[in-house]
Amino acid sequence: MRHTSLGRTGLPVSRLCLGTMTFGVQCDEEQSFAIMDTAFEAGITFFDTADMYPNAGGLDTAGLTEEIIGRWMKARGNRDSIVLASKCVAPMGPHPWQRGASRKHIMEAIDASLRRLQVDAIDLYQLHGYDPRTPAEESMGALDDLVRLGKVRYVGCSNYDAWQVARANGIAAASGNHRFDSVQPRYSLLFRSYERELFPLCELDGIGVIPYNPIAGGLLSGKHSKEAGPTEGTRFSIGSAAARYQERYWQDAQFDTVDALRPIAADLGMSMVTLANAWVLAQPAVTAPIVGASRPDQLADAVAAVDVTLDDDTLATLDEITKHYVYAPMV
Repeated sequence: MRHTSLGRTGLPVSRLCLGTMTFGVQCDEEQSFAIMDTAFEAGITFFDTADMYPNAGGLDTAGLTEEIIGRWMKARGNRDSIVLASKCVAPMGPHPWQRGASRKHIMEAIDASLRRLQVDAIDLYQLHGYDPRTPAEESMGALDDLVRLGKVRYVGCSNYDAWQVARANGIAAASGNHRFDSVQPRYSLLFRSYERELFPLCELDGIGVIPYNPIAGGLLSGKHSKEAGPTEGTRFSIGSAAARYQERYWQDAQFDTVDALRPIAADLGMSMVTLANAWVLAQPAVTAPIVGASRPDQLADAVAAVDVTLDDDTLATLDEITKHYVYAPMV
């Protein structure tokens, strides 16, 4: 497994990050342990989670994924071998103050995550989304306090637009606080909108990019058929996530793009998953794509992408086929 620095920091992270949002609903604990074992054995030591996970669950399951990861690290005795990332902002209870990026919620959320994960500190703590109700000064000040208290080592954000990252980091700099050293956007051959502004900002300011959905929730695996409808047990059919993923990717245009990509992968002698991840890895702004799985064997094609170098002609062809997604609406 290759490694790279997280943005301008001195923290090395594996070139692939394991996404864990399937743990607890889509995958039971035994299956989740098997996926983490497989990822770890393949050299993936950068794990990403969130307090609200598992995906497709609700308030009754929120926190279960962190608990599973905590039990796995304790059972394997490998906390020191993992770069651990988590997130807060999503609702974690029925009250209006149990969500968002207020000082109160951030302080309560970190302590709850540390308990569930059974750790003393989280390596990368991220705001899961932009909270328009809370001043950036308040959020960045609270995150800075977490670093100074030793509960967090680096801070980042997810689902932020370029202007939101730039404003938050400007406020942090003016206040002498720690800034966002990473951003976690959705990104794939089927969703390229962040190339317009966010990625140039990240390259200019040395902000790590940890993109999620590099295979578009599984659509870029090529295994789905629009005619057959969403496959049971996938993100397109499970719980609260189904409608969101169908809105994002279950469209005629996306299926047409997948069909156009099939012969390219075949000519290169690789799977669609390997091709999709290799393309994301080839983008200069990208630090480590977040790869997920519902079975351990699904990780092999993603891991293979780390050793793939796509030639200029292939990259140009892929760009031509998918360049219209640079200007697609951000749904």
